Amino acid sequence: MSTAQPLLQLQHVSISPKKSPSRLLVNDVSFSIEAGKTTCVVGESGSGKSLTALSVMGLLSQQLQLNTGKVLFNDKESGVQDIALLSEKALQKIRGAKIAMIFQEPMTSLNPVLTVGYQIGESLTTHLGLKGEALKAKIAALLEMVGIPSSRAGSYPDELSGGQRQRVMIAMSIACEPRLLIADEPTTALDVTVQAQILKLLDDLKARMNMGMLFITHDFGVVADIADNVVVMFRGEIVEAGSKAQVLSNPQHPYTRALLACVPDAEGKKDLKPIDYAWLPENNTQSIGAVR
Repeated sequence: MSTAQPLLQLQHVSISPKKSPSRLLVNDVSFSIEAGKTTCVVGESGSGKSLTALSVMGLLSQQLQLNTGKVLFNDKESGVQDIALLSEKALQKIRGAKIAMIFQEPMTSLNPVLTVGYQIGESLTTHLGLKGEALKAKIAALLEMVGIPSSRAGSYPDELSGGQRQRVMIAMSIACEPRLLIADEPTTALDVTVQAQILKLLDDLKARMNMGMLFITHDFGVVADIADNVVVMFRGEIVEAGSKAQVLSNPQHPYTRALLACVPDAEGKKDLKPIDYAWLPENNTQSIGAVR
């Protein structure tokens, strides 16, 4: 892969319902991710973060469509290709093998009637052709890598804690050593201690495997821990983008400043403020004004 070429580039991506193509749920979104770097996409629920991530995986629902734009993935074997133009068969070869995703709720993503070892092994068999003892050894190694004893390979999801289930999801996502990892709010339902452990694990794995990571979150505390670059979304549009230092220390857009004002301090002494939308144009709330 060329060092000058980003791992992933979204260029002017817009998403709408197929029945209402003029109703843009995501509008003109552009950003890039480099290998070994983490880009955090931040915003409230409904801001378009997850839809943007699903467009990268080619997993938009049948009711939605990519109106405009390109999703360029720089694959070492095939070179740069636009994921939006690939067939479902071609996408299936990429998902899990070259681009993987950790979803927000592991209990809805894991099959309750299959062991976690079996579920980790599915992508290894599908993409790498592993079987028998080689498959068992790889599953055991992946579980140990994410901090779960290999003896738990025979456990079912409901026999594990929330943090362990999320670690299983991480093991599944990194099984084939993907070039890009997408994490959609993977720590939302976890307590603070387990959240910190998961974030450190993801950061360590990213460094070890030189993965690019697209991390979806609403929490600027998480951003401060793991981000290299930050993209702030509001109502389906990017309102601010830059390095972590730029966005956190000198936010330019009023929405970014409002989100940061919602972050509590460690001592609990900060006077938290609700988001004030007074900066929105009174007669055209879609014209929100971006800061680059």
